[in-house]
Amino acid sequence: MSEARTVRAASGEDAAACAAIYAPYVTGTAVTFELAPPDTGEMAARIARSLDAHAWLVVEVDGAVAGYAYGARFQQRPSYRWSCEVSIYLREGMRRTGAGRELYGELLGQLAGRGYRVAVAGMTLPNEASEGLHAALGFTPVGVYRRIGYKLGAWHDVAMMQRRLAPQDDGQPPEPH
Repeated sequence: MSEARTVRAASGEDAAACAAIYAPYVTGTAVTFELAPPDTGEMAARIARSLDAHAWLVVEVDGAVAGYAYGARFQQRPSYRWSCEVSIYLREGMRRTGAGRELYGELLGQLAGRGYRVAVAGMTLPNEASEGLHAALGFTPVGVYRRIGYKLGAWHDVAMMQRRLAPQDDGQPPEPH
C-alpha cells in the first residue's frame, strides 16, 4: 500500500508532534546533547523562531507528522549571517523511505531562496544514517570535534559537514531575509 506524503511549512500546531518525534532522541541517544525533552510550548517557540528568519518544515505521512527539518542561526557574529545550521529528525521507522531527502531538499531550497549561502550540519558520531543522508545531498565533511559532548555515560565526537546553497563571489551578497 502506498502512503501519501506531503512536505509543508510547520506551525505551532505541529509542536506536540515534533516534540514527540524528538523526545526519544533526547532520552535514549546521543544524537542530540539535550538532556531533557522540550515540552510542546518550548517546541512551539522553537518553530516560531525558526520560521521568522529561516524555515521549519514537517513531512506528513497519511496525514500525520512523521518528521521535521529546520534551519537556524549558525553563529552569533554578524559575518556568519549568510550561513545557517540545519537539522532533521524522523519518527522511528522513517529512515530510508525518502522522507529525509524530501524534507532536506525542500528546506535547502527555501534557505537558498532566503539568501543563505552555506548550510552547516553537525552529527554525533557514529551516525552512518545521518552522514549518508547529508553526503547524498551534497554536504562535505569539514571536521570533527573530538570528545566534545558527554552523554549517556560516554564522550562523543561531533562531525561537521557543510553544503553550498548558492554561488559565492567576492562581493557582499544581499542580506538574507
